[in-house]
Amino acid sequence: MNKKKVLIVSRSFFPMNSPRSFRTTELAKELARQGHEVTVITPKDIEIHTSFEKEHNIVIKDLGKPTWKAIQLNGRGLNLKIRRLVRRVSNLVLQYPEIELQWLVNQALKNESGYDLLISVAVPYPVHWGVAMTRSEAHRIAKVWIADCGDPFMGQENDTFTPPFFYKYVEKWFCRKADYLTVPTTGAKRGYYPEFQEKIKVIPQGFRFEDFQSTDNTGGNDIPTFGYAGGFIPGRRDPKELLEYLVNLDLKFRFHIYTNVPGLVRPFLEKAEGRIILHEYIPRQELLAHLSQMDFVVNFENIGDKQTPSKLIDYAIIGKPILSIKTGALDKAVVNEFFARDYHNQLSVENPDQYRIENVCSKFLELAHSEE
Repeated sequence: MNKKKVLIVSRSFFPMNSPRSFRTTELAKELARQGHEVTVITPKDIEIHTSFEKEHNIVIKDLGKPTWKAIQLNGRGLNLKIRRLVRRVSNLVLQYPEIELQWLVNQALKNESGYDLLISVAVPYPVHWGVAMTRSEAHRIAKVWIADCGDPFMGQENDTFTPPFFYKYVEKWFCRKADYLTVPTTGAKRGYYPEFQEKIKVIPQGFRFEDFQSTDNTGGNDIPTFGYAGGFIPGRRDPKELLEYLVNLDLKFRFHIYTNVPGLVRPFLEKAEGRIILHEYIPRQELLAHLSQMDFVVNFENIGDKQTPSKLIDYAIIGKPILSIKTGALDKAVVNEFFARDYHNQLSVENPDQYRIENVCSKFLELAHSEE
């Protein structure tokens, strides 16, 4: 095997509980497991990451901890409304506070060189901007730079607001400088400008399937038990329609919801009379163990096909039927089928082997080899 010297730059890394953290962590672990020399630049926690480095044979360098704080949404009345407005405008127009990452990445990369492959992981996109700011013909850092993108930036479909028009020049600037752009789904390619389509390669999210040991629950639960894990977006990835239908059913069930956006669920808890159980986020392995004990799992679809929930991969790993809900078009008949343990209308995840981390890493390495 031709061993590579790989540098990964990301704000998100173990033990952070997010899709971009999983992306960075799984890539680093698998590349190192395959014998490549892996360095990760990320905010470093000595107490946690020292043992992680030894266990996985990875070098972690400190990006520095971001110090710019988001405007706090405290107070009430007019004061709270003003704070919400200022926070939204500063984020949209200035990309505050995430813009600090551009300067942190720039400083962290100034003395880095000699790598075969550089992978920068976004969101947030200032991570890519920091690489573009640093990389030049005289200081390439690595032979190949792959800008790995989750949700599109200018072409996103599921946020309430889109970035101001002038950020298209920033996006085109970093896209020109990157050797490749990687996105998790084919639909995501349409979230980027036409002149960069040839640079875009589809590499899905990846996990090591062997890290999860499924538990036997083939007999099912005494009453319909199902779960959802992830965020919500009002009017887009919105649980309201389903929850309204569920709380008015004269049936016993247990719906476990793991989310960091509990505000859209709380109004239904009293009427649910204990049938809807709200949880905070928990570590991924623990979450998969919990979900594997349920009869089925729920997916709330995004608007369009440029952004695909990474939770579908977790659902595929545990092998549970998936009830997929489209905001504004709830199919009550299909919900009733799932309650009757009839899953013929379940959402199918095509070719789950494409999400195996060894296959994902191979696709990244193919891009590095293509420039040799």
